[in-house]
Amino acid sequence: MTDQPETFLNHLRTAAVGVLERVPEELKAEIYTLAFNIWRVDYDDRHPYVDIGYNTESQYERERRPEDPGEARWNYACWILEGFEKLGNVPEDPAGGRVHEAEVRRLGAWFDSENEEDEGEIDAKSDLLRLHFYDAVIDLARHLHADGVIEKTFGRPLPVVVFDMDCPGWELHATEAANPPELIKEFMAWQQAQLPDS
Repeated sequence: MTDQPETFLNHLRTAAVGVLERVPEELKAEIYTLAFNIWRVDYDDRHPYVDIGYNTESQYERERRPEDPGEARWNYACWILEGFEKLGNVPEDPAGGRVHEAEVRRLGAWFDSENEEDEGEIDAKSDLLRLHFYDAVIDLARHLHADGVIEKTFGRPLPVVVFDMDCPGWELHATEAANPPELIKEFMAWQQAQLPDS
């Protein structure tokens, strides 16, 4: 058992529980959604991370405009985007960085840009790295729902909106895949309303 390397997904699952437990008690009652915000250090797919964040009713009230109340509630550009813990291949998560890099090297997706001159190969590996991280973050949200971690921590189930600022529109698919359908009805209705008429 000990010779089995830790998986990146297991690291995320364990670390995320601690992150959620550290959310200030006074905020828990007014958080209406969790936000898993995907970023990359210097736009490098080898160094992805996820901020485990949230949005609050207070932030919504500050951003809300009478002409479009759904925009402030569900558009992550209006949300709290800073000050959250980071998990992934970043200095703030040294254990996650080691596990992530070892895992993607085993999968053959890692590249050392100074040693690989084939731009097509680097692009293909970057795509694999991005998909690997996307899958891990979506699975993390599913796991936190299924294990009851979110409900236990906040006293009720909460939707998890998963987004990547570098890939607008992807959050619709990701959030749908990450949550039980009943939790994201309002989010999905707002997203559908944003789509151009066909």
